[in-house]
Amino acid sequence: MPDDAVSPRGGATAYTTLAAGDGFRHELEIKRSRFITVLRRTADEEGARALLGSLRREFHDARHHCSAFVLGPDRSVQRSSDDGEPSGTAGLPMLEALLKRETAPGVADLSDVTAVVVRYFGGILLGAGGLVRAYSESVSSALALAPLVHRQRLRICGVPVPHAAAGRLENDLRAAGYVMAGARYDAQTTVLRLALPDEPASLSQAADRLAALSAGSAALVPGETEWIDVAIS
Repeated sequence: MPDDAVSPRGGATAYTTLAAGDGFRHELEIKRSRFITVLRRTADEEGARALLGSLRREFHDARHHCSAFVLGPDRSVQRSSDDGEPSGTAGLPMLEALLKRETAPGVADLSDVTAVVVRYFGGILLGAGGLVRAYSESVSSALALAPLVHRQRLRICGVPVPHAAAGRLENDLRAAGYVMAGARYDAQTTVLRLALPDEPASLSQAADRLAALSAGSAALVPGETEWIDVAIS
């Protein structure tokens, strides 16, 4: 994929991406040409290129395999390729569709996403403007249907509790709106993993809420930060 755009930004602590999985597919037919869009969550350029390679093998008889990807919490890696279409009519419109996709009113923060549009030519020339619209619409319509999640860098805090009390406390924390990141099991305790915004006020508030829910028997043990998927409500 040739480089068409690189636009570094400041360090982000949250962004939106595709839900984890094998990816998402959507197809449009425009003037008898088939445009098959494949979206996949990718963490790095190697993953993006691996997706493109697998689709070239799967759709080996297609005329074009155009691509674009945006990577990193700050969207610092941006690439696109026209793959034989007239310059600027495929990859760049696809990249712009990724960059401009609003994930909330006034917010465009989609990243760690690769889009590949496979085109089977239908015999009717679309012209430069038609190609731009077709490739942009292919990615935009796929994104409108694809499952998305928020990805946040959160402080993981351990909450050691007796095994018998762990289930109830975890349910109470979830009901209170906290993000749980699994659990670790020791000989005498279950250590619930509570994911919190990495801010003193949030940690203090969570400690107070935890004390109230556990009648003072449980406490937070702050640990490292991790990137965590959070469902979009």
